[in-house]
Amino acid sequence: MQPIDLNEKFDAITDRWNPRIVASLNGQDVKLAKIEGDFVWHAHDEEDEMFYVVKGRLELHFRGKVEVVLPGQMIVVPKGVEHKPLATEETWIMLFEPESTDHTGGVETPLRQQQIERI
Repeated sequence: MQPIDLNEKFDAITDRWNPRIVASLNGQDVKLAKIEGDFVWHAHDEEDEMFYVVKGRLELHFRGKVEVVLPGQMIVVPKGVEHKPLATEETWIMLFEPESTDHTGGVETPLRQQQIERI
């Protein structure tokens, strides 16, 4: 039970699209990631996913529309909804999702992380 300095944690992240776990509660992980560029189309069949933008600009592409999420804003992607994150600049995000969530929804890509590091 100690405060977590999010700026310190973000400073420790030097790569993109590689989420890190900073806390866990009630079967959920709180993850931080720096993102930039395009991710892959994917869905999570069993889990909702929440994105909170700390810095930058996140575009969440859905089939048929795009939602822009700015610093201080969040968006929840319901389970089963196909989506593709895109960041046109370095963007810092916080994710809330069940511990079992595969961040690519099982899509094989060089961006897929098999094991998420705790920092």
